[in-house]
Amino acid sequence: MNTIYFDNAATTKIQSEVLNEMMPYLTNNYGNASSLYSIGRQSKRAIENARKQVAELINCDPHEIYFTGGGSESDNLAIKGFVYANKNKGNHIITSKIEHHAILESCEWLQKQGFEVSYINVNKDGFIDLQELENSIKPSTILISIMFANNEIGTIQPIEKISEIAKKHQITLHTDAVQAAGNTPIDVRKMGIDMLSMSGHKINAPKGIGVLYVKKGIDIEKIIHGGHQEKDKRAGTENVAGIVGMGKACEIANKNLENHIKNLKRLRDYYISMLKKEIPDKININGTMENRLPGNANISFEGLDASELIFKLDEKGICVSSGSACSSGSREPSHVLRAIGLPDKYLNCAVRTTFGENNTFEEIDYLIKTLKSLY
Repeated sequence: MNTIYFDNAATTKIQSEVLNEMMPYLTNNYGNASSLYSIGRQSKRAIENARKQVAELINCDPHEIYFTGGGSESDNLAIKGFVYANKNKGNHIITSKIEHHAILESCEWLQKQGFEVSYINVNKDGFIDLQELENSIKPSTILISIMFANNEIGTIQPIEKISEIAKKHQITLHTDAVQAAGNTPIDVRKMGIDMLSMSGHKINAPKGIGVLYVKKGIDIEKIIHGGHQEKDKRAGTENVAGIVGMGKACEIANKNLENHIKNLKRLRDYYISMLKKEIPDKININGTMENRLPGNANISFEGLDASELIFKLDEKGICVSSGSACSSGSREPSHVLRAIGLPDKYLNCAVRTTFGENNTFEEIDYLIKTLKSLY
């Protein structure tokens, strides 16, 4: 039985072009990028080329790109690195209640270190309350961190409006763009973003590689010590093959972005239209259909338990999830769905389906048929 994969928000398959670009750095070109001999310099050049490829995707200077071990590390470095480097200016952070746990747990940890954090509300569609954001600002506020697009319900936040508020009060803005990068246009200069996190395995690059964009002039402290790599902001021998893969994936995403968005939106909208046709009385769409990631559908199936539903679909060769892959071991209802005020009857039956380039309408038909058979 072939696997039908509808969980691209959890991870994506490495594209063949990406893997081909990586292979030399897993075989013959194995030099340490900090070495002075030729195969070391070769690795260094490959890293700098990847830095340019990433920078072109989000419209920044290559020197503003730092490579990390993944999206969670990028979030940690952005939040902790910034507040420790700037604690003389204030100790207050603002974030939202629907952030990824990499942000929320970083903020909770910082609260134990004496920092103050405000967690602002979202409405039923997952959008933050801009007035509450502005009202939460204090003289001690130094950082606002609001995710670009939510990993569970796909809501794309009004980043430019958030940036306007931050700039008006001379506050630095960080955004977790792990789900957004490669799935929606991002221009950090135009949007006024100061720091931005990305993850390779969400955009058809390998796992274990991430990116943090830090605007020139913004100071962060390193949180991993031991070496002077990444302009002395992230110690550790560079994952050259992963970095090369990340660069190539960003190049491909940049080139294909418009068609990619159209394709995913067609698949997602077809799925929802078929659900409305086949089991209209059993579904609830969680979040808005406006300003939403193109491949994201979060649906509550009334009367079914999400975990049981996932296992039953898996028996039929179908992969979906109940929310963030980082929280899949938890039986607690999603903090995102609670924050948008979803009624209790929909909390434990919510399933996230996220489409990718390799999905087809025939696969969706099979998913619909299987879901219908469970009622």
